[in-house]
Amino acid sequence: MSAATRRSSGPGRLLIAVYAVFALAASARAAVQIATKFDEAPVAYLLSAFAAVVYIVATVALARPGVAARRVALTAVTVELVGVLTVGTVTAFDPGDFPDDTVWSLYGRGYGFVPLVLPILGLLWLRRTRDSEDAGR
Repeated sequence: MSAATRRSSGPGRLLIAVYAVFALAASARAAVQIATKFDEAPVAYLLSAFAAVVYIVATVALARPGVAARRVALTAVTVELVGVLTVGTVTAFDPGDFPDDTVWSLYGRGYGFVPLVLPILGLLWLRRTRDSEDAGR
């Protein structure tokens, strides 16, 4: 079994499923927020939409085989980690900048901190499956 296949099997399949759930949840949340109350907290709602796009890209890239998909997944998951750490820190120390929560507010507290743990697991999974994929080139 190639690493690209391994990436989307076993624990990778569960990881992809969680990413897909977060892609749907963040997309739905952002769509409702932008459609109904965008003027109340545009930065927060645009960040939620950005998070949704990151989750969608990560989901698709993790599920697809190949080195290019792996690179896209690595980039998306890294952007996600930087985003959740940055937004989490800003909202922890100056919540006034975000009058409404984003998916990444307070490190994903509203989602049981899964947004903080998920990119770490994603990076670990990509690292674990990297060696045999690189050997297959």
